[in-house]
Amino acid sequence: MATRTSVAVARFEGFADRDARFFRALARNQKREWFLAHKREYDQGWLGPMKALLAEVRARLEPLYEQDPLAEPKVFRIYRDVRFSKDKAPYKTHIGGYLPLGGTGDGPAAASALYVHVGADEVFVAAGQYMMDGDQLRRFRAALLDARGAALAKILAPLTRAGYEIGAHDTLQRVPRGIDPDHPRAELLKRKGLILSFPTLPRATLTSRALVPWLVTRAKRTVPVVAWLAALT
Repeated sequence: MATRTSVAVARFEGFADRDARFFRALARNQKREWFLAHKREYDQGWLGPMKALLAEVRARLEPLYEQDPLAEPKVFRIYRDVRFSKDKAPYKTHIGGYLPLGGTGDGPAAASALYVHVGADEVFVAAGQYMMDGDQLRRFRAALLDARGAALAKILAPLTRAGYEIGAHDTLQRVPRGIDPDHPRAELLKRKGLILSFPTLPRATLTSRALVPWLVTRAKRTVPVVAWLAALT
């Protein structure tokens, strides 16, 4: 589940530290008592800055999405859903937030102009649609098989050359049944989503305002891909 950010947020000045020491400590102290004792550290050093960061980036990207307005930024809850997991640790050891396009879904199934993930072990930034439900996936594959797919391939080519990486929540070993294995977009047809992971983000930017322009510059390049995905809804 994700929570909507508040309307009024502070200017982004950086996260608490570049090494995410709070999350390293949380990984060693998966107890409610410890978290409550350190919740202010999380709120001030990570949750508040993430809300501010997303709000600023949204304001700069929104003019580029005239056809598909950006919805309110969202930050994922730190509490894990352990109902169906063998790992019963109650807290995530990272913070994640995203900028969804209105009307494209919610959570990982939404087309997003930006997703930011910061933890002790990983910093990850991407844009796109991480996973697709049945109807979304059918529309995605149908588009890949016609002229829209050829147009997407032309958009993706310069991005991959620039260091963006294509990914998805899940990828089939083979193309879906009935599709030529040698289809020019076979690798895309195997995917159950489409995201573009940004080139590696320098951890030094996490603690300064330099992170805002770094994200905006790279997110702008992915607008045509996200808009292509939004057009399928």
